[in-house]
Amino acid sequence: MIPSSKLTFRSKSSRVLLAEVRESFFMAVGAIAAHKLRSALTLLGVMVGVFSIIVVMTAMRVMQANIERELSQLGSQTFVVQKWPGVHFGGPKGFEKYWRRKNITYQQALQLKDRATLPLNIGTEMYFWGGDASSQYEKTPPGVALMGELPGSFPALNLVIDQGRALLEADIDSSRDVCVLGFSLAKTLFPLGSAVGDRIKMNGINYTVVGVLAPKGALEGGNQDNFALIPMTTGLNRYGRAWRSLTIFVQCRDAASYDDTVEQVRGILRAIRKVPPGEEDDFEIFSSDSMISQFNNVTKIVRLGIAAVSSIALLAAGIGIMNIMLVSVTERTREIGIRRAIGAKKRNIMTQFIMEAVVLCEFGGVAGVLFGIAGGNVVAYLLKVPVAIPLDWAALGLVICSGVGIVFGTYPAYKAANLDPIESLRYE
Repeated sequence: MIPSSKLTFRSKSSRVLLAEVRESFFMAVGAIAAHKLRSALTLLGVMVGVFSIIVVMTAMRVMQANIERELSQLGSQTFVVQKWPGVHFGGPKGFEKYWRRKNITYQQALQLKDRATLPLNIGTEMYFWGGDASSQYEKTPPGVALMGELPGSFPALNLVIDQGRALLEADIDSSRDVCVLGFSLAKTLFPLGSAVGDRIKMNGINYTVVGVLAPKGALEGGNQDNFALIPMTTGLNRYGRAWRSLTIFVQCRDAASYDDTVEQVRGILRAIRKVPPGEEDDFEIFSSDSMISQFNNVTKIVRLGIAAVSSIALLAAGIGIMNIMLVSVTERTREIGIRRAIGAKKRNIMTQFIMEAVVLCEFGGVAGVLFGIAGGNVVAYLLKVPVAIPLDWAALGLVICSGVGIVFGTYPAYKAANLDPIESLRYE
């Protein structure tokens, strides 16, 4: 057992240390407040370094959240096949390669559905029209999307029926004028009752409502339930749009068969689209995980570049802080001598000046974090998605600021602590 006298001594030492740190903190704040302009110019470098890190990381978090939002409708073990890449950073020149690809057609999707044996469900989607919809009760503002689907799209996209039924193969075969409404669209057009069995009009064409989807929820700046789904054949017959490429959704049976399913779909599509052996695919296959991984790989260079720039800024800021602290030591030589004369120890002086450097850095770090989060979320405003606050990077930025303060404040603090008390008292 530890003797009670030792426990009492440790408790007393802890209280003394805490009191010294608290006293040093208030003295540091007072010294910074006494030289506002000099302190502001000194912490500017720290603020720039932290700002550059936080603004980029916040913007990347926002873009990653947008990717996840776009693919959040995908069901379990579902991947996407389309003409265009999910994420592209090559600019307009690099995009020409994808533009020159042949469209994925409805006939190719049907051939894939007939030949593929591993997928659980295969669905397709095509955007046909956007505008307003009307019923005998209400009319919506513009912005309603009309999309063509296959029955396999419902499980592949995790679309749950709340009322009525989903689209059937019979609807596809007969090109029926039926539709399934998103939840909010159904509520807007039929505020007092069920929409199932009633008629709506979109683009001057009447459709019979056969089902209503369960709500998926609203997002900032938009609503992901504001759409109507019609049979793919009905949309192709009425709108044509041969120039528009289809999107194919493939749902795997389980996680174990995911890779095999992807390879089978890739092989069948290469054969259908007559891609020569050895040449790259003329279509893209991706899932939410692969898109996020691709996004992180592409932006890795950006993150490394920003880290290098921020390191240079923080190094310059640290040197500036060291210079200012050395000036401060010289200006306060007599103060240091008085403190030593009335009993302050070397460690008290070192703690005071290191704390002043750390507090100076932290003020700059907090300002950099706040401005960085605000600047990075400009991307969220433009994309109309929820804001992102990278707490992990904000905490890391403040820890780095503390490290800069300790490293570059140690020498001035050491110099202050080792001043001769007698000579310090004589200093004018």
